[in-house]
Amino acid sequence: MTMKELAELAGVSSSAVSRYLNGGSLSQEKRDRIHAAIEQTGYQPDPAAQMLRTGTTKHVALIIPKLDSESVSRVARGISNTLLEKGYLALLADTNNDPEKEVAYLKLFQNRQVAGIILLATVLTPQHEELLKTSSVPIVVIGQQFRQVPCVYHDDFGAAYELTKLHISRGRKKLALIGIPESDVAVGKNRRRGVEAAMREFGLDSDALVVEHGDFSLESGRSAMKRILQAESGIDSVICATDRMAFGALEVLKESNIQVPNEISISGFDDNWACSHISPRLTSVRFYYAESGVTGAELLLDMIESQKKTEPVKQTMLGFSVQERDTV
Repeated sequence: MTMKELAELAGVSSSAVSRYLNGGSLSQEKRDRIHAAIEQTGYQPDPAAQMLRTGTTKHVALIIPKLDSESVSRVARGISNTLLEKGYLALLADTNNDPEKEVAYLKLFQNRQVAGIILLATVLTPQHEELLKTSSVPIVVIGQQFRQVPCVYHDDFGAAYELTKLHISRGRKKLALIGIPESDVAVGKNRRRGVEAAMREFGLDSDALVVEHGDFSLESGRSAMKRILQAESGIDSVICATDRMAFGALEVLKESNIQVPNEISISGFDDNWACSHISPRLTSVRFYYAESGVTGAELLLDMIESQKKTEPVKQTMLGFSVQERDTV
């Protein structure tokens, strides 16, 4: 069915149908008649023709760091549900935690007809910064704070600070951190800063914090925990920057016959669904990932519909909660 045929069925002009499909001004009576005709016929507009008419599409590029990450999937679900409600589709690009692929996808989508881009960022290199600042389409960053473009991020510093306070309040004094390299500002740098700030507040030497790095994976948590046990004695608390690394570290503690939490407390971040189903149950920080996806998508849609970049640049920091379980 063509737009002209749909217009004849609804008893309106073709231009009225076009305005309806593109969100233009139209009386409620005509909207109702066009909607009824679409419901009756199942009419779908031709995306290519729509792009030629308007210069835009109903497609949003979603660049993610890792498809099999539970936290990423929660963010992506919030984004896609919000976009679908407004008639937009997400084009998914998985970078496998490779910053160079993020840059490549940013370039690719800026040279294609997409309405906007949502970047779930891990690191922000000078290349990222230049592409974000000069983008020809609206962009929202989720997961990292970037002052030059709209973003939605989490209170990583505050969460690490409160989680560390919990460990110390249970009498822990010799702490270890299984973290992420600080090129990842949110997970690597800010969470470490939060741990160190809490240590200083309670009179502990933050320079004595034992730090090993992982790469988000369970296996890297295992390896880091083994290195800590081999190199250090007296460690009584391990804070892991992600739950997956905490699961790996917990496996090593069990294999080493170290009692958790009596001898060593351990915790993570993300509140993975498995935290409540392993034994002992893992204490973790809950971030509002789905909500961050909804917030980021709504922000991008506002920018698309207003046809301009947000001024002033909106910075939205979401909260957290510490889920106390058996391991601390």
